[in-house]
Amino acid sequence: MDLDDIAARLGVTVEDVDRVHRLAGDLPSAPLPAKADAPAILDRLAVRPDDAAEIMAGWPDPDSPLWTAELRWLLDRSIALVRADLGGHEWLPPGPELPRDRGPAWRHLYVYAYLALVDVVRAYHRDHGVPDGVSWATLADLGRNLAIDRRMNREGWPVMQSWLTLHARGGLYELGRLQHQRGDTAIGLHIPESGPLTPEAVAASLDEARAFFPRHFPDEHYTAFSCGSWLLDPQLLEYLPEDSNIVRFQRRFELEPYEEPEGIDADVEALRFVFRTLTTPLDRLPRRTVLQRAIIDHLQAGRRWRWCRGRFPI
Repeated sequence: MDLDDIAARLGVTVEDVDRVHRLAGDLPSAPLPAKADAPAILDRLAVRPDDAAEIMAGWPDPDSPLWTAELRWLLDRSIALVRADLGGHEWLPPGPELPRDRGPAWRHLYVYAYLALVDVVRAYHRDHGVPDGVSWATLADLGRNLAIDRRMNREGWPVMQSWLTLHARGGLYELGRLQHQRGDTAIGLHIPESGPLTPEAVAASLDEARAFFPRHFPDEHYTAFSCGSWLLDPQLLEYLPEDSNIVRFQRRFELEPYEEPEGIDADVEALRFVFRTLTTPLDRLPRRTVLQRAIIDHLQAGRRWRWCRGRFPI
């Protein structure tokens, strides 16, 4: 198919389609699991029944009228694009943002790509001796993100579709309370929505990572844990008590000199993670917790949150 025609039919820019074509080229894709096996796999990936039903309803059967030629092309080449970077640990958009209101094939195209890569990345994990439990705990972030996206009225997926390529390439591992992203000299820390961020849970996850990476990636040498987040903004200290879990997490880090990050709006990210909405007016957001009140009061005062980076030694 002509790339201009594909772009027009998908409702995206030619540049978006050209990027997929350029990165995927004619590299090998990967098949989806058998449809009969998909429900059990979705269950292991912690996909909720309502999301699983949508995914099954839009399954890319060979004779499905939902799957036009351009959608099948994008699915195949997106799988190839991500698979080509197996073992990579940088941010990797798998393809353009699609108009997801056009049906389940459009809404979940990158979910099908993720499902096709489950066996690929699990083989990569086995090659590195990663325990099966860690593999499934890591990959089950798919279900968590789909549930959050549903709570956000489908506002969250454009970020999530890129985020999940870290899991599908073996670039990130969920070890207890925290997710740990491979890097150059530092292990990047991420905080999934999975319970209180207690110092004990954080310490246990860090200890697990200290053993995990030398064992399974002995050629990679890490000297620090790092994190980039609005949670590291010192302005939070104006609002939160000293014994709060967030403050105690923040105090682990030595902050880098602040620089405005490119492509990240800390106000948007705080609203995304605290309220799971990007469009609700501030005066209609809940004020049940100290953190919720802090985010709202700060923004209503005309102030901005900051995305800060910090690290501490392994």
